[in-house]
Amino acid sequence: MSVEHHVGDDLLLAYGAGSLDEATSLLVATHLALCPSCRQELDLVEEICGAMLESMPTDAPVDETMLGTVTSGPGRSAPTVPPASGSFVLPQPLRDYAGGDAGDLRWRALGGGIRHVPLRTGGTATTARLLSIPAGRSVPDHGHGGFEATLVLAGSFYDRETWHRRGDVALADPTVVHQPVAGPEADCICLAVTDAPLRFHSLVPRLLQPILGL
Repeated sequence: MSVEHHVGDDLLLAYGAGSLDEATSLLVATHLALCPSCRQELDLVEEICGAMLESMPTDAPVDETMLGTVTSGPGRSAPTVPPASGSFVLPQPLRDYAGGDAGDLRWRALGGGIRHVPLRTGGTATTARLLSIPAGRSVPDHGHGGFEATLVLAGSFYDRETWHRRGDVALADPTVVHQPVAGPEADCICLAVTDAPLRFHSLVPRLLQPILGL
């Protein structure tokens, strides 16, 4: 598997420093479980910061942010682990949050064949949910009130002239209006994290939005 779309340096460094909210940290950790190159990049950053700490005089003040980068304490709400063996759709640590693999979960209907599983992450307004989109089906046309990150776990989707496959991350902000469509080969299962409600353009999704919590 070749991961082509990554979380980006800003999110990776914030994850290493333990400064991300729990939902976004979960997404980054899951991407790391599927992306060897990002794991190597994070390891390199930690080695550099560790060397800097060791070179400091013992009486020098320690930057708490840098200290968080080279330790694995409570700041990391979702630890990085190697990819799971076997045929799991959801790698660790995501399986622990969801309570099982994709086939074990109680999916809730969103309409149009799309299903979701909200995940319990605490502390902020940022939410995480698993989405299952039928092959060839598009999600409703929408914009964003804030940040959105979507990590593909199975199948694929096409968005803004780009294909995203297992391990790939798509990022969106309030400037983006789009309508991703699942690839034809299989249902697309992904992890979506948002820090503000979506802005749907059609009437039915807008009416259902308060009920579904999107």
